[in-house]
Amino acid sequence: MFGIERVELKNSDEVRLMREAGLVVARALAAVREFARAGVTTAELDAVAATVIADAGAVPSFLGYQGFPASACISVNDEVVHGIPGSRILEPGDVVSVDCGAIVRGWHGDAAVTIVLDEADPADLALSQAAHDAMWAGIAALHGASRIGEVSAAIDDATTAAGEADGVVYGIVEEYVGHGIGTAMHQSPDVPNFRSRDRGARVRPGLCVAIEPMLSRGERFTQVCEDDWTVVTDDGSRAAHWEHTVAVLDDGLWVLTAADGGADQLAAAGVPLASIASA
Repeated sequence: MFGIERVELKNSDEVRLMREAGLVVARALAAVREFARAGVTTAELDAVAATVIADAGAVPSFLGYQGFPASACISVNDEVVHGIPGSRILEPGDVVSVDCGAIVRGWHGDAAVTIVLDEADPADLALSQAAHDAMWAGIAALHGASRIGEVSAAIDDATTAAGEADGVVYGIVEEYVGHGIGTAMHQSPDVPNFRSRDRGARVRPGLCVAIEPMLSRGERFTQVCEDDWTVVTDDGSRAAHWEHTVAVLDDGLWVLTAADGGADQLAAAGVPLASIASA
């Protein structure tokens, strides 16, 4: 109906298919993390992800998406998201965010990690940890939430708490948000990373969303580079990006792009792992 956000709800068989795609993404990101070090290029990191996806018989979600030329988005330092892999050589202490997606039998998985290379600035490590923890706070908030706005508020609150603990104010990027996912990589509903008056879509069993906070060490404002893809912070501050694809089920959550289904992190937050995850 006009004016109403349509949300694709999945049944248990469809969620299992999304789990297959999610595990491909998990393996690709694990391989990239193991390979990432000073002296390699961002194109080499992309090739690692592409190989894992191809070896699994899956298809990269990103390659060719609206003309994107690679299998992974690789964003370095002040690059927030959508960085195009190429000849850039990584240096000690670089902050490298890797976003990757895969398609298995028509179903998508999508996740991102931030890797801080050796000789790291402690403030960069704290930034990445803040984004990581904010992501998990948002995931935990899905359980028992009535509306997506509760997830957004949890991400915002976790970011604020991390900043207070670290003695800084982290910028929450607002132009780029989490999203529904399933038969397409980007679907309704949007999942903002900040608190607002918008209550957002209803949270119901069968909802699958990608939760992905993007934080900076400075202001929240960004701009798009001349390549029409790479998003950088306005003030040149470094950024971090973490993401997981999560399914809401009748009896709990299933983090489809986590190797353990999110079991450890969910347990720490007092959130049940859905029974389908161990079926």
